[in-house]
Order: sequence, then structure tokens, then C-alpha cells
Amino acid sequence: MTTKTKRNANHLINEKSPYLLQHAFNPVNWYPWNKEVFKKAKNKDKPIFLSIGYSTCHWCHVMAHESFEDFEVARLINDTFLAIKVDREERPDIDNIYMDVCQLITGSGGWPLTIFMTADKKPFYAATYLPKDSHYNRIGLLELIPKIKELWKNKKNELLNSADKVSGILVEKNKIGIKKELNSNILAKTYQILESHFDEEYGGIGIKPKFPTPQQYSYLLRYWYSTNKERALEISEKSLLAMRAGGIYDHLGYGFHRYATDRKWLLPHFEKMLYDQAMIVYTLVELYQINSSNIYARTIKEIIDYLKGKMLAAEGAFYSAEDADSEGEEGKYYLWFEEELKDILGENSSEFLDIYQIKTDGNFHEESTGLKTGRNILHLANPLTNDSVFKEIDKFTEEREKLLSSREERVPPEKDDKILTDCNGLIIAALARAGFVLKRVEYINLAKGAADFILEKLYQDEELLHRYRSGDSSLRANIDDYAFLIWGLIELYNSTFDSQYLESTLKLNKKMIKLFWDNQDGGFFFTVENNQDLILRSKEIYDGAVPSGNSIALWNLIRLSHITGNKDYEKKAYSLINCFAEKVEENPAAYCQFLIAFNSLQESYFDLVIVGEKKDRNTQEILDYFRNNYFPNLQIILKESNRDKINEFAPFIKEYEKKNGQTTIYLCKDYSCKLPTNKLADIKEILNN
Repeated sequence: MTTKTKRNANHLINEKSPYLLQHAFNPVNWYPWNKEVFKKAKNKDKPIFLSIGYSTCHWCHVMAHESFEDFEVARLINDTFLAIKVDREERPDIDNIYMDVCQLITGSGGWPLTIFMTADKKPFYAATYLPKDSHYNRIGLLELIPKIKELWKNKKNELLNSADKVSGILVEKNKIGIKKELNSNILAKTYQILESHFDEEYGGIGIKPKFPTPQQYSYLLRYWYSTNKERALEISEKSLLAMRAGGIYDHLGYGFHRYATDRKWLLPHFEKMLYDQAMIVYTLVELYQINSSNIYARTIKEIIDYLKGKMLAAEGAFYSAEDADSEGEEGKYYLWFEEELKDILGENSSEFLDIYQIKTDGNFHEESTGLKTGRNILHLANPLTNDSVFKEIDKFTEEREKLLSSREERVPPEKDDKILTDCNGLIIAALARAGFVLKRVEYINLAKGAADFILEKLYQDEELLHRYRSGDSSLRANIDDYAFLIWGLIELYNSTFDSQYLESTLKLNKKMIKLFWDNQDGGFFFTVENNQDLILRSKEIYDGAVPSGNSIALWNLIRLSHITGNKDYEKKAYSLINCFAEKVEENPAAYCQFLIAFNSLQESYFDLVIVGEKKDRNTQEILDYFRNNYFPNLQIILKESNRDKINEFAPFIKEYEKKNGQTTIYLCKDYSCKLPTNKLADIKEILNN
């Protein structure tokens, strides 16, 4: 980099985040979030212009190109504010707080997130995308910033009072309400809410926009299992199959785009996020256990193939995301003109164009205008309701390969090559679970590779770190990092029965409780205690695009209580439920992962210990039964000998041994144990009854 180029850069030039580096040469004089910029703002008596986004966000790019690269807008921002850029994936702690602010002030949220605040970090204005010029009842920056400058000059006290008021409301919102027991009736109520919002015609919960939100379908699967209500299973299957057929799925390179802007799952925002792939794979594995459909197994394989090809770092962990845009245009990489397809596929293209719904005038509409662009996105007319549909589309394998090869010659979307502990925890869980159920050792090995990398590079001085990029491990971990990685390691233990993963799990869980548990009011804070960087320590419970750290921590605590026999974990779980019961009751469908864990405490829970060699035919026969059947409230422990380290972590099984010299099964239901048996049939009878 030349001296001149460096001189033209702003204060983001030495950051590691790809998102921040995208803005390092904006004429806006951006700073990263640090103490010095707030001190400078106070000394200069200027408010803060805080902009939060992420590298694969389409509207973040739009606002950047329209305003932050514009010298007129930049001059106004630099004159009025000290400007701070934050990558929400690097600093979810900051994003969580100010997204709450935006929702409090405007009633909605999203990215890019725009906050005006004092040097004391107290917000007085919030918005999402703001255009350069005012239009469509949306004020533009050229009009807004001079108004803010005038108010700051002449009515500063009003802005400061407003900031104090908003901050006070925010603090109150984050306080734990009345602690109470959560009534089990909430499970039926949650189902009724989800069922009432089910789109009967096109699948999915809600009308538009439509997000995958896989934990809602995982919740419905557990409700189906508990109540035998077939409707709950039907909603889950129809929704996942509709997504798989729609434009939200990449039919050439595989993987799911972020969400659909329309009701039919056709028109996506094109970014691909690691966390979406992870959560969808996990739910598809559960569906496969229920009905063994090749549709689910194949979709799982395709998603994992995409991850291996595009998102797997050489070091063994996974990158964060791929961009929605290429060459400055959203979706350009994925869209096709009909004539372009005909040229590539030749004279026999008509049947392919028909099955993938290609139109002469295009099937893709601009989100903002609703107008057709002449381009097409590949999608199927009907959901993949049975395996025979694959026979139809498999006739076009050669055509798809031709198109994929042609697409690879285009300018690809940018990749956000940060490695994040929390996102990798999710994909470790999904890969390990998929590997166990589908008997795919390569999936388990991928999970192992990611886990080993995180534990080597992002676990230092007995604490986790949040982000790795370009050889740099940095940023103290948050509750999501701990909870999601612990979930991944539990699933790795469940798929390998290797005690080292359980050992790491218990060590991390202990540290998580020490760093994040609120000893006064209960629940897990999002950040560590001595973080002086923020105006408050928030507690997150909302299960949105990804579950909350509190929800996953709750599930982990329950599962660890069954693995170890340590009832203190279960006591902590009940305390956690009581902390958030009041909030969850207000809108239970927004807390489906939390209620998945709660449900496991309301239903019969089975603890199954297998004493036998892992490679023994009888042991494998027993494991195969549990691979091929859906038992959401069941924990398996494998003990190979009295030298097995599992005895240290689950001391209650120390005296368990083989009977008659054969693989032996010990089954307990709700802390009541059955007689040990060598016969799988005995266990099947108990479980089926």
C-alpha cells in the first residue's frame, strides 16, 4: 500500500473486520469503537454518528455507496459528528443494545442501523437505512443532519434529556421482571400462535418477508412428538420443503440465502450466512429421523457440500458469510436471462427452463420497485413432496453443472472470512448431529476440525475469544460464544462418545457460569462483568435468526444434568426459566428455542447408558436404532470399560458393567431405572410405550 493511499484512508485502515475495511477509504472520517473517540467527542462537544452493519448486508452496501462514499454527505457527517463504524458480527454486544434502542424508538429494526448519541453513549435518534435525499416519506441525510446540528447548537438540553429518557427505558427493559414458574400451558399456546400464522398456501410462518427461523419448526416437531398432533409435523414439513423448492435455495451451488422478501419463498436477499446453514441442517436432521425421506438427507448433503466448497477455511473452521452483492448489484451472481440460459444449454434447454420456471420476461422482481428485471432465479414450481421429484430434476444434472461452471466465471460475491466462535459452535452442532444420524464420518470429521481450531486458536488463558482473522485472535467472548460452542461439543460427544469433548464442555460451562451468570437476579448477561465499554449489561432471550445464548445455555444445562447426573445443572436451569418466564409469556412464539428446552423438562426424559465396545456389532445395532428414530428427550452415554474417562464426568455409571459378557443397556426414565438388559427389543418396548 502506498503512502498516499494510506494517507487517504480513515481510522478503520488497521482493523481486521472485512466490513470495517470496506469503509476504510470512505470520505467519512470513520473511527472504530474505542475509548479515544468518545473522549474526543466529549472534548470537541460533538454527538456521535454510529453506523452498524455487516459485510454481506445489501442495504448496508446501498447506504455506503449512496451516502458514505459521497463527499457532500461525508462533509456534513464530519462537520457535525464523530463517526463510528461497527461490525455487528464482531461486536454483537454493541449491536444488541442499539437495536433495542431502534425498536423502542421506531417500532422496528434492521441493518444498516443508524444511531445518533451523546459522547456518553446515550442515544437520542435511531433509524435503519437512511437515503441521501429525502423521498417516499423517508428523511434523507442531507436534510436530517443539518437539523440535528441546529438542535445540538440551540436545543442541546432537549436532546440530552431525550437521551437520558431513552437510556432509562432501556435499563428498565433489561431488568428481570417478577420471577415465577412457567406454566406448561404455554407449550400449547405457542403451537396455537405458530399454527395461526402458518401460510397454508406457500408454507412458512407469516406472510412476508419470510425467514427460515428453523427453531420454530424444531419446536413444532417436539410438540408433535409430545402430543401426536399431526398438524404440527405437517407445518414443519411443508415449510421446509417449500423453502427447498424456492428461490431462497441455491439450486446450482446449494445452501440457503438469508430470507425471502416475498410470500412464495421466491425472491431472496442473497447473502448466505453460516448460522442459517447450521440451524437449517439441524432441523432437517430431525425431520430425517422422523420419516427417513431422502429429500432431507440429500438437502443436508448439498448444504454441507456448499460449506466445504465455499466456507471452509484451510485451518478447519468456517467463515461467516457470503455477500448478497457482486459488481455492486444484489443477486447478480445468481440471476439469469432466458437467452443466456439457452445459449449455455443449447437446443435441448426447453424442459430445463420449464421445470426451473424460467420466463422470457424474467421471474425476478426488484424488491424496492416490484418491477421485473428480465432476469430469472431458478426455482421449482412445486415443493419436493416425495423422493420421486428428484428423479425428475436429476435428469438435468449435466445442465446444472454447465450453468454452475458458467456462473463460476462471473465476479463472485465477497466472502466475510472472519471465523467466529459462536457461528462455528452452531455448525459444529449441526455437522456432528448430521454425521451421527446419517452415519457420515466425514461430517463428524468436519465438526472435529472446527472444534479443534476454536479450542486451539480462540481459547486462551482459560477464556474464549470471539473472532479470528488473518492470524489474529481477538475480542472477549460473549454468552453466545460459550453457549453455542458448548452445544457443539455436546453434540460432538454424542456423535463420537469421545470423553475429551465432554471434558472441554464441562470446563467451558463452568467458566460460562462464572463470567456471565447474574448472581443477584439470575439469567446470563450477554457480556463479561468488567466490560466498561457499554452503557449497560444486557440479557438477551429473543430467539431470532439464531437462538439466544440464554436459550441454548438452558438446553445445555438440562442435557448436562442428564449426562453427568449433577442436579445442580437442573436447578440452574429452573432458575433461568423463572427469570425469563414473565417475558416469554408475553410472546412465546418469539422464544421457541427457550421453549424447546422447557418442553424437555415437562416430558419424560430417558437416560440410556450402553456398556460395550463402540465397534461391537451389538453396540452399533443399538446406536442405529437411535439414529433412525426421533427421541428428542433422550441422552445416550457409552461406557467402553472401567478405564473410560467417562466415569469421571458421569460418576453415577461407575458401577455399570456388562451382563453375561455382552453389550448391556441401562435405561432410566424420569430418574427411575429399569433392569439392565442385553436385548434391544426390551428397550424398544419401553420407549414405544
